[in-house]
Amino acid sequence: MDTGRLAHVRWLGGGSGGAKSTVARELARRHGVDVHDTDAAMADHARRLGPARAPLLHRFLAMSMDERWVLRDPAEMLETFHWFAGEGFDLVVADLLDRPRDRIVVVEGFRLLPGPVLSLVGGTPGRAVWLLPTPEFRRRVFRERGPEGDVAGRTSDPPRALANLLARDALFTARLGDELADRAPEAVVTVDGRRPLDALVDDVAGRFGLGPAPVRPPAP
Repeated sequence: MDTGRLAHVRWLGGGSGGAKSTVARELARRHGVDVHDTDAAMADHARRLGPARAPLLHRFLAMSMDERWVLRDPAEMLETFHWFAGEGFDLVVADLLDRPRDRIVVVEGFRLLPGPVLSLVGGTPGRAVWLLPTPEFRRRVFRERGPEGDVAGRTSDPPRALANLLARDALFTARLGDELADRAPEAVVTVDGRRPLDALVDDVAGRFGLGPAPVRPPAP
């Protein structure tokens, strides 16, 4: 692949609950970048991936909600979750190649794994950032989101399902941290809720080389 065709792309990955979507929206508002939400593409990508290309996805789709979230150990859930294994990442890249390249695009989502992303950006600095939430921050975010009505609430044991989901995501975030510590420690931003959102957005914008946000005149 000609990675020069993706030179306008900035990659914003990280663990669930790490404020990726919020930061991306703020970057779009302040700096005029486009945003590509990989979470929004998951259903379409799942429909396009056959069993040969995505065996873990199809095993997951065949499970009941309890089999997915209640009856398995979080470590097993981590190892067998299709998006964490990189299934469908080629479709993320294909989507990006179909977009106009006349402005910076911030692509965001937990599916942006260090291995495939770093292979695309090479050693170019300022092209990828991962937001890694602390367990305490993630739990707070999940409480505010009310996940019981989304995933855990559709199982026979919502408290256990939620605990499993949080444990799985903590393992995933730890894995990201370990891999990035070896390969790109400068690309890590820890999200613990202590910094205001403005400071977090400014940090990511600076790493992406977007410069200061334009000063807007006060409203009349």
